[in-house]
Amino acid sequence: MRFLIMNGAGNRFAVFDAQDTPGFTLGTEKVKAICQPGSPVMGERGADQLVILRQPKSPDADIFMEIWNREGFEVDACGNATRTTAWLYMRDNDVDACIVQTNDTLLHCRLAGDMKVAVDMGPPKLDWTQIPLKEAMHTHHIDVKLGPIDNPVLSNPGAVSMGNPHCVFFVEDFTTVKPERAGPMIEFHPLFPEQANVGFAKVEARDRIRLKVWERGVGMTLACGTGACAAVVAAVRQKRTDRKVDVEVDGGLLQIEWRDADDHVIMTGPVELESEGVV
Repeated sequence: MRFLIMNGAGNRFAVFDAQDTPGFTLGTEKVKAICQPGSPVMGERGADQLVILRQPKSPDADIFMEIWNREGFEVDACGNATRTTAWLYMRDNDVDACIVQTNDTLLHCRLAGDMKVAVDMGPPKLDWTQIPLKEAMHTHHIDVKLGPIDNPVLSNPGAVSMGNPHCVFFVEDFTTVKPERAGPMIEFHPLFPEQANVGFAKVEARDRIRLKVWERGVGMTLACGTGACAAVVAAVRQKRTDRKVDVEVDGGLLQIEWRDADDHVIMTGPVELESEGVV
């Protein structure tokens, strides 16, 4: 079986190509063992997610992407993994566009330059039932705070689903707020029955955001594609930015556009193939 190590803006993946091996499975404990930092498979950095490529379930798709996080449970979306999967399919089949299927949706992808892919992530899900939240509320600002009640360190985040739940806080800097400390507390907040990815966004201009993300089941990562999309959607809804924004993450730069015409979010960013072999 073909095995690859890939990353999207630093978000690192162990990729098993099971398109010709339909019975291939790993399970929670094997996924955790492969992804953990220092594993013999992934080395010191480990993997943020594990991806299994399969034949598509829909006749409209070209390839199916199964996604597992470092904690060993399956998730429905990963923007950076979508770019790497799409790039791999397009390279292998000598095409410049494809459709990647996930458990959540079909994602239209195209080449956008050398080692760069654009993905139509579809419209964001903004109703409280779609994210989901435990209680009914408007999701422009949700009632989640961290710190003293009368003077919270974090408050008024936006909630967005890009196929997975996101809670996005807007911060002035990353010294007062420590994402690696705040992230796990918000991830398991009782308002999020499926846990949450937690974004910490610093708006530097109407067209630029600096972003750090605590991913549920993973921890701090160098990049989070769905997190970048969610941050821009939340920023636009709170009138902090325009609809086309460069999002700087620790691993690189992502271009996010929330189109007004059709409500779709377009994510464009880099892909890197670290190694390719057979297991």
